[in-house]
Amino acid sequence: MVTEKKRRLPVPRSLLGRMLLLTLLAVLLAQTLSSLIWLSQLRATQMEGLITSARSLGFSMAASVSYFRSLPVAFRPLVLDQLRSMGGTRFFVSLNDRPLDMQVLEPTVRKTAVIDTVGQVLRQNLGADPDILVRFVRPEDLRIFNSGLRLDELPRSWAHYALTLEPVNPPVLVTQIELSPGEWLYIASLLPEPYTMLEEEGLPSQQVWFIGLTSIFLLVFIGLLVHWQSGPLKRLARAARDLSLGADVEPVVEGGGSEVIEVTRAFNTMRDRISRYLTERGQLFSAISHDLRTPITRLRLRVELLEDEEMQVKFTRDLDELELLVKGALQCVKDTDIHENIEPVDLNHALDCLIEPYLGPNGGGRVTLQGKAMSMFYGKPLALRRCMGNLIDNAIKYGDKAHLHVEDDAEAFILHVEDEGPGVPEQRLEQVFEPHFRLAGKHQQGYGLGLGIARNIAHSHGGEVTLQNLREGGLRVTLYLPRGVE
Repeated sequence: MVTEKKRRLPVPRSLLGRMLLLTLLAVLLAQTLSSLIWLSQLRATQMEGLITSARSLGFSMAASVSYFRSLPVAFRPLVLDQLRSMGGTRFFVSLNDRPLDMQVLEPTVRKTAVIDTVGQVLRQNLGADPDILVRFVRPEDLRIFNSGLRLDELPRSWAHYALTLEPVNPPVLVTQIELSPGEWLYIASLLPEPYTMLEEEGLPSQQVWFIGLTSIFLLVFIGLLVHWQSGPLKRLARAARDLSLGADVEPVVEGGGSEVIEVTRAFNTMRDRISRYLTERGQLFSAISHDLRTPITRLRLRVELLEDEEMQVKFTRDLDELELLVKGALQCVKDTDIHENIEPVDLNHALDCLIEPYLGPNGGGRVTLQGKAMSMFYGKPLALRRCMGNLIDNAIKYGDKAHLHVEDDAEAFILHVEDEGPGVPEQRLEQVFEPHFRLAGKHQQGYGLGLGIARNIAHSHGGEVTLQNLREGGLRVTLYLPRGVE
């Protein structure tokens, strides 16, 4: 189980953290889907524009080829030289006696579409089925004459004006068409902007910035909104925790959304009812204490007037038992209903004070202590001392000795109290927490309330008291106190 927990991805525990995480995931998912749709539409639009530009380029090439075809063979080189001297055309054109071999670029979807479109337009407009070679070549690998001259070996003013676009140097579309046997028209051209590079790009940087800024804005906005809404929830949670520990809690200020206001209002109503109940219970037990002591005292006076000694002893025993029950009930209410504020408690100091009487010369080493609390514990100081004191006294009373062992970490404070007594029958482990219950034996003093009071105090702090018989003999009582929100 531990291994499985370690493998799980960390998930924020707070409402703010979880809302921000969910918002981030939702924004990323929405932005990813919208960006993919937008990118696919953009690529489709670019492909459509690219095909249109390729068709226009193909028609221009077909017109140039038709023009050179119409010229006599002897005049074609002269016209070509005149065009170059006049500044040339949008193409670089030359005449060769064979098709030039060049290193062709690897095909892509866009390159293939341009090559197919240009070839198709040329074949449609040139009539017959001429030999046509359409390729994409890098500028540095471009050959333009039979001699194999490269583009960058020619004067810039003579050739580069139409085939270079520094600093990007896009690929050059080279089309070679056979005009007649032994004569090939060489046409090289760049595609018009913005289709010069012919590579399918990812998301533009502007789109990436837009996604990033939108995500940050939404996270900040959601964070502020959740922080504003979680304030009343935190106050409500703090008040509920303090109320569970028995603290005197002020009414929680209503705020936040309508649902939070409704929950806060219900909590305040519950708090008022609990407060009235505790007040009425205290008044009831005070009245019972006052009303019962008077008739018990009056009965004791009347018992003293009885002449029958045997009857006097019986009445006295019954009155003692009745008074014991009354005192026990009042003590139970008094010990578990301690009105204290929740504050940092030094449990190490509390334990030292509790075991100090047993460590002196008259203590006989009846108590030992191992371990210590790592930090302050937030709770009721007197109630916690009474809880631990009851456990220690119970161990010494029924087991002669008390061996204390403290375990503490960031989650809980744990106190083990072990004695050397006979233990408790398994079927009675829960029954010993009931009020006025005592196991048969030589120790019959007291009200039988110690363990019950200790468990009630532990419950009021969100903890527990459990019992376990030891194999080597004796009883282990474990006090578990979780560390709450400080």
